[in-house]
Parts: sequence; C-alpha cells; structure tokens
Amino acid sequence: MKHPALLLLSVCLPVVLLPSSSFAMHISEGILPFSWAAVWFAASAPFLALGLRSLARRSAQDLSSKPLVGMVAAVVFVISCMPVPVPTAGTCSHPCGTGLAAILLGPAMGVVVAAVALLIQALFLSHGGLSTWGANLFAMGVVGSFTGFIVFRGVRACGAGPVAAAFVAGLLADWATYATTAMILAAGIRGTSPFWPLAGKIALAFVPTQLPLGIIEGVITAGMVSLLRKKRPDLLARTALAGVDGGKR
Repeated sequence: MKHPALLLLSVCLPVVLLPSSSFAMHISEGILPFSWAAVWFAASAPFLALGLRSLARRSAQDLSSKPLVGMVAAVVFVISCMPVPVPTAGTCSHPCGTGLAAILLGPAMGVVVAAVALLIQALFLSHGGLSTWGANLFAMGVVGSFTGFIVFRGVRACGAGPVAAAFVAGLLADWATYATTAMILAAGIRGTSPFWPLAGKIALAFVPTQLPLGIIEGVITAGMVSLLRKKRPDLLARTALAGVDGGKR
C-alpha cells in the first residue's frame, strides 16, 4: 500500500462508525487541572518534535518505510482501543502497543505513532481528551516507547533472543505506562493529600486488570516480532531490529 494513511483510515472507520458500548479511556477530559495539563503538553513536546524529525528523515531516505509506519500506527490504534474500565481510577486499562512500535520503529517514532492514535481516539471516539492529550502521550508514548526500547535492547544484551526480549519489552512498557498514569493522576487530583499514598492507591486500582493485560501485551509483542522474522525478514532491514536480530530465537 503506497499510502499508509489509507491503511490507518480503513482500520479507524469501522471502529468509528459501528455502534458499540462506550467507555472512557486513557485519562479522561477534565480530570487534570489546566496547569498540570499544560505541564504534560510541555513535557511531551520535545519527544514529539524528535519523532517528527525522525519520520521526515526516514521518509526522505527510504520511501518504502512509509507502509511499515502506517501498519504499526494502525496496530497501535486498534490495540489501544480495547478498554477495560477502572472506575476507581477515573480511567481504564487497555493494551498500549507502544512497546511494539518502539521495537520496530525506534522510541522517537513510537511517540509519533502514539500521538496519532491518541488524537484520533480523542476526536472521534471520546477516548481520553484533548486537554489530557499531552498527559496521555507522555505516559503511553514517551514512557511506554522508551521503556520498551531500552528493555528490549537490555534483554538482548544479556543474550536473550529477540522474541523473548520482545515479550519482556511489551510487558514492562505496558506496566510502566500505567505506573506513570497513576503518578500523573495523583499529581493532578491530590489537592492537599500526600502524593505517594494516593499514587500507590491509583496504581493498585489498575493491578487487577493491568497485570494480566501486561502479560497479554507481552505475548502480542513477541508474536508480532516472531511473525515478522518468519514471514517478512526483508522488513527487518527497515526497522529498529536491523542489526540486533542476530539470528537468535
């Protein structure tokens, strides 16, 4: 497919148009005070700028990389549209997909992919919000992507194969995203309450759903890497896996 945007649109439209039950996802609109919302926009902005610069450079060097970016963006969008409500936390649990995006595209590109997915979900699905877009991007895009990438490289450096490393990276990227979300929520809503006890309570609220979802995301991430290695090894030369595959399983 020459236009990855068409691929993403073909995935998005059925989700947008088909009737379904609606649950608030990510950090909902209005949860964070304006001052904290602005802080997370500012914190996410440099990483998003770095990712956009990386996207422009990659596109200029290799036009054939665009379909891969579009495919990964579509996968992240769909994966992160699977909500499991957590009413006590003011948000919900769901897989993220940014660990996979970071492994395949690099962490900076993972931020861009997450930014697009979160923006579409906020605009068309009422998942998250525009005022909390920066906070959601920081947790899912920045922390999730960089955690996934660093863990993947670290586990590989310890001698594990790429599939095993992908499982650990997907698992920890997911859990890191929700640990960050708990801290963002606690900082924004605590008022005069102590920060760490509240952050701990919010994190505990996620545990019943996010503990198994993190494991599932690890399996999905490992499965996608395994599938690419077996079915499309030619694509590996265009991903962040290039040079680290090493033939290990």
